[in-house]
Amino acid sequence: MGSEGGRWTVFQRRMDGTVNFYRGWDQYKTGFGIAAGEYWLGLESLYHLTLRKRYELLVDMEDFEGNKVFAHYSSFSIDPEYYGYTLHVSGFTDGGAGDSLIVHNGMKFTTFDKDLDTYGENCARLKLGAFWYYHCHHANPNGVYRWGADSTLTHVGVEWNHWKGRNYSLKTISMKIRPVQ
Repeated sequence: MGSEGGRWTVFQRRMDGTVNFYRGWDQYKTGFGIAAGEYWLGLESLYHLTLRKRYELLVDMEDFEGNKVFAHYSSFSIDPEYYGYTLHVSGFTDGGAGDSLIVHNGMKFTTFDKDLDTYGENCARLKLGAFWYYHCHHANPNGVYRWGADSTLTHVGVEWNHWKGRNYSLKTISMKIRPVQ
């Protein structure tokens, strides 16, 4: 699978830790960073992109040892802000990463200043990120950028648990969508 075929719109990218992703609701709604570097497109733009067409999702990852894997979902969309930008993903294909979004499907987006997860505490505050948390995560792509295995503070890194487990922060991760052909 990979990125062949082109025409992907990147909506999330981590690559070097130069951008702080521990931000509030308004910034996740409108977006931040720069498209050539670390970046979040914005939930409102993402919602409008996926509103009228069917989209697929590709999540590319690399660890600090140079290993590259991906997770592909044949269907991706999010609901409007009124419904907490609820995530909808399905049709998983494993490119070595495993399905760490399985528990995030159907979840609302949570930031440190807007707690919409299903846990008794705010997962964004506990995991130092923002995401479609449930109780709290199997994926934390917007967590703290760290360098590989690190259990100093647990479960707060840029994680994809089904590939590298907890407490391994990835070197790179990008989430991208394109219309289904």
